[in-house]
Amino acid sequence: MKDLIATSIKYQQGALHILDQHQLPHREQWLVCDSTEVMIAMIKKLQIRGAPLIGIGASVLLAHLAEQGASTASLRTDAERLRAARPTAVNLMNCLDRMLASLDSHGTATLAHCAEQLFNEDVELCNRIATEGAALIEDGANILTHCNTGSLATAGVGTAIGVIGAAKQQGKQLHVWVDETRPLLQGGRLTTWEMDQLDVPHTLVCDNMAALLMAQGKVDMILVGADRIAANGDFANKVGTYSLAVIAHYHQVPFYVVAPYTSVDANCPNGRAIPIEQRNPAEVQGVSGSFGEVNWAPDNTPVYNPAFDVTPAKLISGWILDTGVYRPEQIAAGVLTTL
Repeated sequence: MKDLIATSIKYQQGALHILDQHQLPHREQWLVCDSTEVMIAMIKKLQIRGAPLIGIGASVLLAHLAEQGASTASLRTDAERLRAARPTAVNLMNCLDRMLASLDSHGTATLAHCAEQLFNEDVELCNRIATEGAALIEDGANILTHCNTGSLATAGVGTAIGVIGAAKQQGKQLHVWVDETRPLLQGGRLTTWEMDQLDVPHTLVCDNMAALLMAQGKVDMILVGADRIAANGDFANKVGTYSLAVIAHYHQVPFYVVAPYTSVDANCPNGRAIPIEQRNPAEVQGVSGSFGEVNWAPDNTPVYNPAFDVTPAKLISGWILDTGVYRPEQIAAGVLTTL
C-alpha cells in the first residue's frame, strides 16, 4: 500500500500510526495500530475519532492486515467487529461496505487500492465541502462551532472547520466561538488546537453560554459536523448539538450541518432510526486527558451518557455537502436519497 499521510493518521513503510487525540493539545504522541483489537480500543478511547477518519482508519487497517497475509474469512470477521465499534457513525459502515465489496469481487489483493481510494476521496470531499461552505461566510463573521470538525476528524482539511479555513484563505476576517463540548471537551482540547494551527481568532466558551452569546447578537452563524444524516435531513452529532439548534432557531441564527455524502444514510428514514451510542459513565463523573484524571462525582452516581443527540431537519438552515448546499425545501423533496 502506498504511503498515506494526514494530520492524525499516517501509513508509512508498512506501518499504521494514529495521533493520540486523547493526549492533545498538550502532547502529540503517535501510536502504532497493528491489529483490529488495537483499532477498536483506539476508537472507544477516542484516540482516533471523527466519523470520516474512523472509516478511513478502519479501511487502512484492513488493507494492512490483508498485506500481512490475513485470510478472507478473518478479514470479514475483523470488518464486522470494527463496524460494531462506533454504531452511530455511518461513514464507518460505508467504508467497510466498500472494502468488503472489493474483497468479494477481487480478493485480498485489491484492498490496498480500495483503502487508498477511500483516503484520497475523503481529502477531495473535504476540499469540495470547504469551497461550497466558504461561499456562505461573510467577511467579519462570528461563527460558533461544537465538538471538533477539522483535519483531526478527517483525512483532509475537515468539514465545518475546513469551511472556516477556506474562508480565511479567501481573506475574510473571522472569529470563532468554540464550544468546549462536554463531557469530553473536544472543542476545548481539539478545536482550539486547530484554530491555532489555522491562525484563526477564537474564543473558548462553556456550552451553556451559547444562548447568551446569541441573545447579545454575537453569533452570526453556527457550523457543526455530523456522524449520520438521515434521508429526511435529521442528523446525529455530538451531544449538545440539538440544544444549539433549538437556541439558534429561537434567535434566528443560521444553523448549518457540514458533512460529506458518506455521512448520509439514505436507508435511514429519520432521526428516530439512528442508533445512539451510550458511553462510559466515568466521562460524566469526571474528566481525563494528558493532564491525568479528575473525578468530581461519587463513583456510585447514576449517569446517562449518550454520545450523540439528533437534530430535526426543521431546525436546520442548510446542509453543506461536497455535492452542494441544500436548503430545507430540497431536503423535503428527497434530494438526499439521490446522492
